[in-house]
Amino acid sequence: MRTAVAFDTPYAGWTPDDHRTQMEQELAGDEHEPEMEYQVAGALLDQGHEVLLVGIGKDPRVLLDLCTSWKPDVVINCAESFNGDGSLDHLCATLLDAGGYRYTGSAPLALQVTRDKAMSKKILAFHGIKVPPFVMYRTRERVTEPPPFDFPLIVKPLAADASVGIAKASVVDDLAALTDRVAFVHERFRQPAIAEQFIRGRELYAGILGNDERLQVLPLTELVFDKDKTEPEQRIATQAAKWTETYRERWGIRTVFARPVSALARERIETICRTAGRALWLRDYSRIDLRLTDDDEVWVLEANANPFISEGHEMANAAAKVGLSYPQFIDRIVQEALARYSRE
Repeated sequence: MRTAVAFDTPYAGWTPDDHRTQMEQELAGDEHEPEMEYQVAGALLDQGHEVLLVGIGKDPRVLLDLCTSWKPDVVINCAESFNGDGSLDHLCATLLDAGGYRYTGSAPLALQVTRDKAMSKKILAFHGIKVPPFVMYRTRERVTEPPPFDFPLIVKPLAADASVGIAKASVVDDLAALTDRVAFVHERFRQPAIAEQFIRGRELYAGILGNDERLQVLPLTELVFDKDKTEPEQRIATQAAKWTETYRERWGIRTVFARPVSALARERIETICRTAGRALWLRDYSRIDLRLTDDDEVWVLEANANPFISEGHEMANAAAKVGLSYPQFIDRIVQEALARYSRE
């Protein structure tokens, strides 16, 4: 099958052949983790696909120009941003829709809605899913009074992903700290801030494959912390806790398959994932980030319509747990998309 892999790239003017050379070098090396798009392309080649690497730099027309000339059967959308701007991650999907191409992953509206933490929480709450109470502060809007729920709160950029803007200082215990952190988010990230009630509990990630009645909730993964080194309010998925190995080692942070959860909690998580998938129009693959309390209440922190799918990370590891090798996992995403288009 002719499969194009589309992604944002900082390398202006690079051709598909340039990216192919870079992919081969990264996949053959062992010092650094290859870029996600190159891992995906390598997996597709292992599965017998004919692959074109489409790096979208500052000119979005490159995507449609290459698709017009190469005529892919399907496009894997690995674009997490446009020109480095994560808020424009929906642009690739928008262009592919406009060009009439089949592609993997969620549609532009789902990508936009799930990136907006406040909007997605409102939709989930409407459908009866527990989300932390929150307030939103528009850019340059000042904090004038405490929110109508209890501290501590966690303050985040409204539309960032990959834990960008989340640090230990994001958890605030009083009005003064809330004011300072909201101002920091406004100044540093140039976007609104969301302050939500901090939910004590286990941090779980539920990967989802498929669509509608074919939806499959993968084995849960969990971000665990050394309890001797951290307080409950410090056990959050900060940017460093997710991505910096030295920091993870210092604080005893690991991402593992989830410790046992009760039958009640598992049933609730399954229902939440299916409901959230339909409510937010998630497609093919996605991830729901959860907090599980000691009394088995399940709270949704975020829904991710465009999760990280590199080998060795949460989604791929969960797929491996149910018997899918990394190439099979990537091919499964392609097949889910094609099956969805065949039913539309």
